[in-house]
Amino acid sequence: MRKIVFSLVVLVAAAVSCQQVQVPPRPTLPLVHVIAADTVGAGRLAAMAGRSGGSVAIIGEPENAILLARRFQGADRVDNVDGRPVRDSLPDFAGETFDVVMDAMNAPYSSFWASAEKSPENQRQTVLDSLREVAVLNAVCAWDSLAWRSTADAEPLLRKERAKILIYTSSLQAQWGLFDVDTLQQMVGGSCRILCGVNTLLEDAYASGARSLAVWTTRDVRNSGVWQTVFDSMGYSDAHISVIAPDTALDIRTEFRNLLRQYNNTGRVLDALLIDSYSVDMTPLQTELALIQGSVTAEDEAFRAMLSPDFKMMVPTASIIDATYRLMRENHLFTHRIARPSIHYYETAESGEGTPLLVETTADYALNTYVPNLH
Repeated sequence: MRKIVFSLVVLVAAAVSCQQVQVPPRPTLPLVHVIAADTVGAGRLAAMAGRSGGSVAIIGEPENAILLARRFQGADRVDNVDGRPVRDSLPDFAGETFDVVMDAMNAPYSSFWASAEKSPENQRQTVLDSLREVAVLNAVCAWDSLAWRSTADAEPLLRKERAKILIYTSSLQAQWGLFDVDTLQQMVGGSCRILCGVNTLLEDAYASGARSLAVWTTRDVRNSGVWQTVFDSMGYSDAHISVIAPDTALDIRTEFRNLLRQYNNTGRVLDALLIDSYSVDMTPLQTELALIQGSVTAEDEAFRAMLSPDFKMMVPTASIIDATYRLMRENHLFTHRIARPSIHYYETAESGEGTPLLVETTADYALNTYVPNLH
């Protein structure tokens, strides 16, 4: 895989050098065309993706990928026999393998957007295209059946399952990456399914009847416009979205109130709050919401008037898990092994040639390095 990726980087560099400076707003990456043409290497991996069994690859910044994988492992939201939304004390994803692709080499992804903001206007697209390339290269690594034991190895020595589903945890890659991975699949005839929390959260909120939505996210993600862009692409003409990065505070309950104050200035009723986080603790938010519902202060009365009777708070973990289960059930993608869901941890690293490697790590290393306070 190292040699495959290295050859791709060399070829794509040549392709880029021949491009004109003026390009369409969203052309397909040269890297995608190079991979598609590589019928014995990365292109073959892309073409074979999703055609048979395999793993569920969770790709992104390490903390988010780890937290989501552990939620998958413990998920018991449906009856495993008939799919009803009733717990049956059995893991919903029994027998499945989850490959956690911890993209330590490129994290945090917000640095790409921050760099783009500081770059001259004619260079911003180049910076963001590099984030798109990250999504494509990580997909190729997930589709491969080989991984490295360490960066010191000359060749990959470990066998891994090929991914049948890709889950991207980064909100930024919902706009800068998924398009390119999907385009590559279409070009070569691959059938690997692709999911992302931005899309699944919006779909779940709209399906629930919510039409006035607020997104709670970071300033970088808000400024990038990714949520508004994805929302617009979904064609929800009878719905409205406000993307808010509330003023920071010492505690999450105060930040929650800061968000409600900003949304209240829109003059709209709020049906659903979409929380763009995999690590948020919902308990203090539920506690603060209960206090608002019972308070007699003028501000809390204004909040109650703003919140619809069916107001809900939603997080990407639940929406992705539900979407993955539906996808696997409808397309007969379950392995049907009687076993506890397993998690394999891989970390992206840079080779001597500057190309990405997928290095297997232990659960202890992953948890202690990236989520040391996880209980």
